[in-house]
Amino acid sequence: MEKRIEAVKMQKITKNFGQVVANKDVNLTVYKGEILSLLGENGSGKTTLMNMLSGIYFPDSGEIFVNGREVTIGSPKDAFDLGIGMVHQHFKLVDVLTAAENIILGQKGKLDLRAAKEKIAEICNRYGFVVDPDKKIYNMSVSEKQTVEIVKVLYRGVDILILDEPTAVLTPQETEKLFHVMRNMKADGKSIVIITHKLNEVQEISDRVAILRSGEYIGELITAKTNPQEMTNMMVGRQVVLNIEREEPVNPKPRIRVEGLNIVDIEGISKVKDVSFTMNSGEILGVAGISGCGQKELLEAIAGLQPVVSGSVKYIEDDGTEAELIGMDPRKIQEKGVALSFVPEDRLGMGLVGNMDITDNMMLRTFREGKKLFTDKRKPAETAKDIVDTLKVKTPGLETPVRKLSGGNVQKVLVGREISNAPKVLMTAYAVRGLDINSSYLIYDLINEQKREGVAVLFVGEDLDVLLQISDRILVLCDGEVSGIVDGRTTDKNTVGLMMTSLQKSDQVYEKI
Repeated sequence: MEKRIEAVKMQKITKNFGQVVANKDVNLTVYKGEILSLLGENGSGKTTLMNMLSGIYFPDSGEIFVNGREVTIGSPKDAFDLGIGMVHQHFKLVDVLTAAENIILGQKGKLDLRAAKEKIAEICNRYGFVVDPDKKIYNMSVSEKQTVEIVKVLYRGVDILILDEPTAVLTPQETEKLFHVMRNMKADGKSIVIITHKLNEVQEISDRVAILRSGEYIGELITAKTNPQEMTNMMVGRQVVLNIEREEPVNPKPRIRVEGLNIVDIEGISKVKDVSFTMNSGEILGVAGISGCGQKELLEAIAGLQPVVSGSVKYIEDDGTEAELIGMDPRKIQEKGVALSFVPEDRLGMGLVGNMDITDNMMLRTFREGKKLFTDKRKPAETAKDIVDTLKVKTPGLETPVRKLSGGNVQKVLVGREISNAPKVLMTAYAVRGLDINSSYLIYDLINEQKREGVAVLFVGEDLDVLLQISDRILVLCDGEVSGIVDGRTTDKNTVGLMMTSLQKSDQVYEKI
């Protein structure tokens, strides 16, 4: 057996944030020329551990060895000097600059843009990247921006690359291109650590899997010798049933009818173009599309939060009575009995108030119902406790400000609040973004329960495997337009991915708008 060479060795790494233990005596080894998947539930310490390796945090105790030598990493510059770079889930690019300008930004000495472009071309040719060095960042797709981020760290001579949720907003075709590049980097001797919750991708791309639970290192698995069930059980510490059930809709009836909807943003850019579709009660209508192709604006328009240029959004009562929602105040929509619930992409930006605790965030939906001088907090407190118990929200208490919770736990509070209002229409945008596999399945179960109760569910998701499993129909958007609506039971991931990029108008489209 060929001897493996250690690129990174972390020993007994501990990191505390006040009373919270993020990492405790963690041991982790990364070998040269391998792809290591780092798995764990939300709050298990994955990103914190990698932030210490990339110089963002400094460990309270423990040792880090790079290429066999003990090192001190006190800043991202120290990490770069040691050949370590991290590409974060939220890109750190300057929109008004070109790709080449972003890549060389921060470099010392005289800047030679021509020489930089030659070096960028060399990196792209070696690993299979496609980058236009003169293209402005604001004109790029998400996958192009991600490519610039990866090339940026390789430009700095990185041999150890950390990728945090790199496929979160990529199409299947873009993901496959990224994996092809990662395999080329591995063949060139690079070491890659990938943080992801998508277990099918873990199996496809990685050599080993390292698992953290509650900040502690649990163990490792050889990817070729394991399966999603075993990985999940190790992450959670018990047997978890991985099964998204999809039942046939029972007596579905039209609940929301969207016709000819057009939306233009404040910069005059058309975001939604002549979109038409129907949501039915007791049905999950999935929405597939590249990030930023109009999903957010579409949901906000239905909820009364987004001005529209033209078109109609009608709410249909059980008796067939229709009410036009365009132009109606969001509060009046609720007062009229149109129980629209909206889980936005930006959890703390417009979903919850960060400085308020969980109970007070429950009251944001109900405080106008009070008839007394002082607001009654008993019912919101009961709702908050139910959500914490049901969704296993990790929090010191109900009085904890939600901004102090992890992103995954904030998402649980938000989704739980929307569902607790017993809506007739539930719209979710990225309800499980950033959630671990166990938490995600809790949310899927809640959404399916809403479907069984006759709720019309609009489910915007970024994981096409899940969309295909949970959706009865899938509305595919491309650049704000409807490519078509496909049957979630008979279509496949590749077909939907191609429709998302307008490369194909599928023969499987059974409901063309």
